[in-house]
Amino acid sequence: MSPSVTILPEPTLEFRYGQAIADPHDGLTAFGPWDADLPARPRRISLAVIGTPDGLARFGSFSRALIGPIAPDKSRPNLWPLYPGFEAVFDTEWPISPGWSSTIDPSALETAASQGDPNRRVYEVVDLYLRSLSTMADRDERFSVAICVVPDYVWANCRPKSRVGEPSGDPVTADELRQRRGGQMNLFERWDPDTYEYSLDFRNQLKARAMAFDVPIQIVRESTLLTGAPASRREGTLTPLADRAWNLTTTAYYKAGGKPWRLMSARDGVCYVGLAYRKRDPSATSRSACCAAQMFLDSGDGVVFMGETGAWYSPERRQFHLEPAAATRLMQGLLDTYREQLGKPLTEIFLHANSGFDSDEFDGFRAGCPSGTKVVAVRVRREYGGTVKIYRPGTRPVIRGTIWQLTERSGYLCAAGFVPELRTYPGAETPVPLRIDIQYGEADFVQVAGDILGLTKLNYNACRVGDGEPVTVRFSKKVGEILVSNPALKDPKPQFRFYI
Repeated sequence: MSPSVTILPEPTLEFRYGQAIADPHDGLTAFGPWDADLPARPRRISLAVIGTPDGLARFGSFSRALIGPIAPDKSRPNLWPLYPGFEAVFDTEWPISPGWSSTIDPSALETAASQGDPNRRVYEVVDLYLRSLSTMADRDERFSVAICVVPDYVWANCRPKSRVGEPSGDPVTADELRQRRGGQMNLFERWDPDTYEYSLDFRNQLKARAMAFDVPIQIVRESTLLTGAPASRREGTLTPLADRAWNLTTTAYYKAGGKPWRLMSARDGVCYVGLAYRKRDPSATSRSACCAAQMFLDSGDGVVFMGETGAWYSPERRQFHLEPAAATRLMQGLLDTYREQLGKPLTEIFLHANSGFDSDEFDGFRAGCPSGTKVVAVRVRREYGGTVKIYRPGTRPVIRGTIWQLTERSGYLCAAGFVPELRTYPGAETPVPLRIDIQYGEADFVQVAGDILGLTKLNYNACRVGDGEPVTVRFSKKVGEILVSNPALKDPKPQFRFYI
């Protein structure tokens, strides 16, 4: 076929009363969440809040503002519209004061966050929050969500490439770090050996270790909770208060067990699976890697799986691939979970991966399915730094939903771009298109691209028209980072709300 260009309509979302609207702000404001009349949806949000005295005070001010309304941004009212208030939007009670709160000693937090050993730095900062979560778990009442308010210096100091200007404690050399990570203890100094078995990213480690308390957590930086005039450069770059209110309350409602919206285009018996891999050993020649998968149901909810560890990485091709038997076992687990969740068999499965698939791997996935189940393997990736950019005449970016189809099985999708419904482009740089390749299985390319565009709208961690990547790819990376980067994690939760 000859290359062609098509513009897909913006996918619509379903809200209360079966109403279909493209923008979740409009749908929630006019009709309320999709599950508003279902018996299991949350009627009241019960919060536990953990932070320093300043963090707790900031959250209190922000929480009171959520009663609403909060005025829209005058410069871009379509992008950052009016926030009516939590109860007006979700028909659910929002507490002015948390059900329980715990104060973290600021001096202890600063000392932990300035240690020279990066593993101990992150581990001990996470420990301070886990102590409060442990106390929370011992209480009689149950909480919908635990809010962890974090000073900005924790975010700056507790990431994989963070450097502390004036570290506390004795200096740690690179050789000492390698020995400690290899399990060698010190005669005069003791530490928990698990310290070196967890991620160097504060967010990922806290999410992983907090699963033991069976309450979804939401990590919020203190600067994000600003309700007045900005006092720092970071606060000066924040989006308007109304936008931050929409984002935090949408994810709080979802983590409390609610379903804010679902895709109108969802097809019965169809699910989408995102695969993510992480190397166990960062050395260039290591082949050891672990696979994580997340399955998205037609309801829009997600289920997370921890795959097997094996020689899945090829240093020569710089690609990850499961061996056929491991792919079969993973697929059988997916099918069993789908039947448990919905009580019916799957008819179509679309596999999405950034790294792609090979023929043996695909045969393994297909072998795990009963006869008659359609399986399609699709590579979906953003080609940062690539040679392909798509433009249109004039000064506006390309319209979101534009497809440049190269062949019957491959092409580009602009999942980010100018949104006619908003009359603006919600970005700052030239949009990077998604490269889509149907590698195995039979499917119509335009339908595959349309499904992927729809999956960009299932990010319940924010309230926006759509992301630049589908949730199967965007969040499979985050799920993989939490599961695979924390090998000491025991009994990971299957629910998606524990990972976002």
